[in-house]
Amino acid sequence: MLAPDVWAREKTQMQPASPDRAPTVHVRDDRGRTHRFNPPPRRIVSLVPSDTYSLVKLGATDRLVGRTRYCVAPSPDVDAIEVVGGTKDVDVERVIELSPDVVIANQEENTKRDVEALETAGVRVFVSFPRRAPAGVAHLARLLLLLGVGSGPSPARDLIASAYASLRNAGLRERKNIRVFVPIWMDPLMTANADTFLSDLLALVGATNVFADRERRYPLAADLGRANPIPITHVGDRDTRYPRVTLAEVEAAQPELVLLPDEPHPFSERDAEVFRSLAIPAARHGQIRFCDGKDLLWYGARSVEGMARLSAIVSDAHDAIHGGQTRADA
Repeated sequence: MLAPDVWAREKTQMQPASPDRAPTVHVRDDRGRTHRFNPPPRRIVSLVPSDTYSLVKLGATDRLVGRTRYCVAPSPDVDAIEVVGGTKDVDVERVIELSPDVVIANQEENTKRDVEALETAGVRVFVSFPRRAPAGVAHLARLLLLLGVGSGPSPARDLIASAYASLRNAGLRERKNIRVFVPIWMDPLMTANADTFLSDLLALVGATNVFADRERRYPLAADLGRANPIPITHVGDRDTRYPRVTLAEVEAAQPELVLLPDEPHPFSERDAEVFRSLAIPAARHGQIRFCDGKDLLWYGARSVEGMARLSAIVSDAHDAIHGGQTRADA
């Protein structure tokens, strides 16, 4: 089910302003915290590459006073914005010196240590954590609310409408249901399970994640099948969504398409040769393909743009293997 239009659902959270005052904005982040802004933030530090991209696309480049070294797109729009460290090693002192009205962070991209340090210093931190494609678009709409963009026509609101239209169109598209493997790291070999934005986006464009049901096991030896895993009750808050897998497991899963993104690990031709050597349909049919990692991993405006590219790759691979038939026809 697609997410509702967040603007329509939450527009009551923007209180009307008098002619000489800016509107008061209330926006809830993914920790369940409601942030109140009056006026809407004018100085923003983004610690998330995909959010930096979205904020620029929403017309807020002039409000961005800080970004991470990984916030490299869209270029040249972001080039002049000050760099305040990386996603995992934020220069907290410099962020504080910039006196931002809000810092945009992500529960997965950024560390709890940095977020807590900023909040202890009195800096407001808006934390996101979308795990589904519709939630990524909903977050884009939340950023629009945070910016205090009014209800009248604007390019930013057109972008939100286009994003929801892309989700609806993807849901109506003929399903290909091709089996796909997407590694996110080579050594150790890692992938993502169903409880991730990446896997949900694949499903939206007609691909089935072959490791959707595979959870990360602890300790590492257990994840590689060399030891018994500890009971799930002892895993605690450790992330189980990104398992380490073996090449034998990849062969057993029989993917028809292997997608090699250029981030977080920049997969190379040498890496591709490893997968081409496996006894899998993807290798037999020449479907070891490279793709733009931003299309898979950057929720918000960037993933909306990348949806058509991913859909084309999935469709081409399906046709190469199944001769243009849908699974129902085959």
